[in-house]
Amino acid sequence: MTTRIVALFNLKPGVTQADYEAWAKATDIPTVNGLKSVDEFAVFKSVGLLGSDDAPPYAYVEIIDVNDMETFGGEVSTETMQKVAGEFQAMADDLVFILTDKLG
Repeated sequence: MTTRIVALFNLKPGVTQADYEAWAKATDIPTVNGLKSVDEFAVFKSVGLLGSDDAPPYAYVEIIDVNDMETFGGEVSTETMQKVAGEFQAMADDLVFILTDKLG
């Protein structure tokens, strides 16, 4: 069974959208998509709230479809992934990871 991880976050003060998005495209997305335990990894920029003019509570959403959580745990503990995770955490603020299982 695939586990979908949903990450919600904003950027830390001083981190620009351009810097984060360039890093995500060049490093984060290809590295995570290269993991054997990941079926798909995508990053989305929030653009609005349906039916509201309010700003979204989170600037970015990541979706990680993991086919094997045990393998994923091993892969994210590698030196390469620890470096990527450290770079991500240096930019991300208000970070929440939600583990989900699909109903039906």
